[in-house]
Amino acid sequence: MRALVQRVTRAQVDINNTTLGEIGQGVLILICAMQGDTEAQADKLAAKIAKLRIFKDEDGKMNRSLQDIEGAALIVSQFTLSADTSRGNRPGFSTAAPPAEGERLYEYFTARLQAQGIAVATGRFGADMAVSLTNDGPVTIWMDTEA
Repeated sequence: MRALVQRVTRAQVDINNTTLGEIGQGVLILICAMQGDTEAQADKLAAKIAKLRIFKDEDGKMNRSLQDIEGAALIVSQFTLSADTSRGNRPGFSTAAPPAEGERLYEYFTARLQAQGIAVATGRFGADMAVSLTNDGPVTIWMDTEA
């Protein structure tokens, strides 16, 4: 699975000018299931993100996790994280999981992050969404369970 994690002071996702999910301090997670991904990879990624020390402590160092600060996560499916740009100028997305499997793993990942004690808001799998955020730092981290 691939995830782009952004530390935020706020984030929201809208569909047709209607807010579907929003959070205050926490992380925006753009996530993509790849072909061959498993629930074990989603488990590992959820646990890693919940404990990732990217929030400032009292000394201003990134030493606190999402769990430590009792922050929230906005999780948005984004198959374009599977983009292959190695040939030509048009990205290919053939390495993304098929839609039904991608949706199943997206929902599974969301549930696993909630099981870590994280408050979660979501977008809608496969929908055309407008995502807005205030990136804090900025802090943006690329994660890939295959890397």
